[in-house]
Amino acid sequence: MQTLCRLDEIEEGQARGFSLKQLAIIAIKKQGTVYLYHNSCPHRGVNLEWQPDQFLDADRELIQCATHGALFLIENGQCVQGPCLGDHLKPIEYRIQDQQIMVDLAAYSDQPQASPLA
Repeated sequence: MQTLCRLDEIEEGQARGFSLKQLAIIAIKKQGTVYLYHNSCPHRGVNLEWQPDQFLDADRELIQCATHGALFLIENGQCVQGPCLGDHLKPIEYRIQDQQIMVDLAAYSDQPQASPLA
């Protein structure tokens, strides 16, 4: 298990991007729950943000892909608008231990990595 960050490093209603050994991760805290996804749009495989930690729409209710505007539900990663409608972001499993968010990188060692912003 690898430490992603301390639980209190992600503020309520906020999203942050992380990279652990080439695995690009989005972490979002909504209503006290943390959600982790691969930072990769299912439409083109590009990173979702155009600026660091800019993953959410203006209302902070949906994850937004900066490249083509696709919108995803925070709670399950489902695309509800855009070119990948009905597809999902890939979730990252984690556990919380001693107020740290922990990720098992071995479970994702064969996952394709997100491309740099195009």
